[in-house]
Amino acid sequence: MTRYECAIDLDAIEAIDVHVHIEVDDHGHSSLPADLVEAVSAYFTTDIDRPDLDSIATYYRERRMAAVVFTVDATTQLGHPALSSEEIAAGAARNNDVLIPFGSVDPRGGAAAVGRARRLIEDHGVRGFKFHPTVQGFDPSDETYYPLYAALQDAGVVALFHTGQTGIGAGMRGGRGFRLALSNPMLLDGVAADFPDLQIIMAHPSVPWQDEALAVATHKHNTWIDLSGWSPKYFPDALVRAANSYLKGRVLFGSDFPLLTPDRWIRDVEHTALKPEALPGIMKDNAARLLGLSDPRTSPQGAS
Repeated sequence: MTRYECAIDLDAIEAIDVHVHIEVDDHGHSSLPADLVEAVSAYFTTDIDRPDLDSIATYYRERRMAAVVFTVDATTQLGHPALSSEEIAAGAARNNDVLIPFGSVDPRGGAAAVGRARRLIEDHGVRGFKFHPTVQGFDPSDETYYPLYAALQDAGVVALFHTGQTGIGAGMRGGRGFRLALSNPMLLDGVAADFPDLQIIMAHPSVPWQDEALAVATHKHNTWIDLSGWSPKYFPDALVRAANSYLKGRVLFGSDFPLLTPDRWIRDVEHTALKPEALPGIMKDNAARLLGLSDPRTSPQGAS
């Protein structure tokens, strides 16, 4: 077993994409069951290319970018085996010049999820964990999950939560039983309060709860916002204002690859009101500080 050790040269890269999905493993197993894959393709009116991990590393290396890679373990909710976070960490170790592994555990697994999270950190070197409350079917504010958050806080790793609308399950009968309200960022306010040293990323423009996300990020300085999953030209004005000013030190570039590519994100950001002076932090410096790749004193911390 090879434990991940980061070898990213910050001077050699131009950006850090903090939101990259591994959708298929080396054995051809999909992260989602077939009915959801079909529905997602229909919702986004495209058959999404789903490259393997090593191909993703090559893709980002060619663009002089680093990428945070992960899957979502929703075994209980989906009744479908998740991709292996251990294999993702091993793949990131093979490509440690450009990839940073996050793990995923099924929060509904109780003590077993906590134990696996610890092993992923200690034995495999993951730098954070991805959660999708809607797809995993859990309320992140429920204290049932506090032992898991405590383990992440103690280890000093990042918790990345999907927030806002999702295309997964959209258009299916009853949305396939998924509940959008579980991804309201206000549910993370109590988590941030009770775990003040746990760094929490609220992923995506949190449509339709953008004001809630901004309120949480303004009040709780252990929270961050990533800009993945939406073309920048659709960013809410309030989010752009915050990214340009009082939250500029805690906003992160993310694409949502392979659904949205970094190429498109960068092309579209040129047509937004995001200020050129804010972009270096958004594209690389903030993530480097959050992930422990740079001296935390070298870039702004955002609002106080």
